[in-house]
Order: sequence, then C-alpha cells, then structure tokens
Amino acid sequence: MNVFDCAIKIEEEARQYYETIGSQSRDPEMKHLFSMLAASEEEFRDQLMKMKAALPPEQAKADGMDGAVCSFRPLLTERELLEVVKDDHDLYQLSMREAEEEIKFYEELAAKTKDPATRNCLTMLAEEERRHLQVVENIYEFVEAPKTFLAWGEFSNLKDL
Repeated sequence: MNVFDCAIKIEEEARQYYETIGSQSRDPEMKHLFSMLAASEEEFRDQLMKMKAALPPEQAKADGMDGAVCSFRPLLTERELLEVVKDDHDLYQLSMREAEEEIKFYEELAAKTKDPATRNCLTMLAEEERRHLQVVENIYEFVEAPKTFLAWGEFSNLKDL
C-alpha cells in the first residue's frame, strides 16, 4: 500500500464527514464552518495527490500496513456531533483533537516502519498535517472573529452579542 493513498483516503472521508454534518446543521454559522472545513480537507487532499505524483512509488510504500487503518475515525459520530452542536457552537476543541489524532497516527506509523524512505514520507505527512492543523485554526479564528473583535480600543463589544 502507498502511504499517500492512505492519507488521500482519510482526507476524502473527512471531507465527506464535514459536508454531511454541514448539510444537517440548521445553524447558518455551523453550515459555513463545516463547509470551510470540508473545503480545507479537499484542498489538503489535492496537495497530497501532488506530493504523491512527485515521488517515486517505492519511496512511499508501506508493505506491512493494513488498509483498514486508512480510514477517518472521527471522535464523534455524525449524530453525536449534531447533538453537541445544539448545545455548544464552539467545536474548536473537537476539530483540533481530530487533527492532532491524524498527526499522531502518521507519527506512530513512522515509528513502526523499518524502511527509511517510507518513514520519511510518513514524517512528511505528519508535518503536512501540522500545517493543515494551522489552516483549521485559521478557519476557526476567521469564523469567530466577528464575536471577538474590539469595537473600541478601551471597550469590548462582547456584551453586545
């Protein structure tokens, strides 16, 4: 199995997950947040496809890796997530934990891999996932910005909300 194929599959499943959640959400802000997260996953998947094309296949092989590990495993099911959304519109911590789990996944695979070229690819995927985590953080800050800016240098507008 190619490690990039694994990563691409995970990102595609994450995109579908966020699109489904977004389509089921009644809150326009949540719809917007989930559509941005889905777009971010799609952009990251495209980036992984370019990386895969740039490297020889033998450098990204993972002979002992089971294809079953190559799936997006969200911390909450769609139903559980929609219940959380009803009570708490701030899903920042959940999104961060999911991205951190993906980083940990690639780092653990890299530690188990004996082939240096494959280990380098997995380490590179972990680094790319860290960059993607930064994108997710930026999306959150963008969506939350209207709630947290100061209307005047001395006073906060947070009581206006």
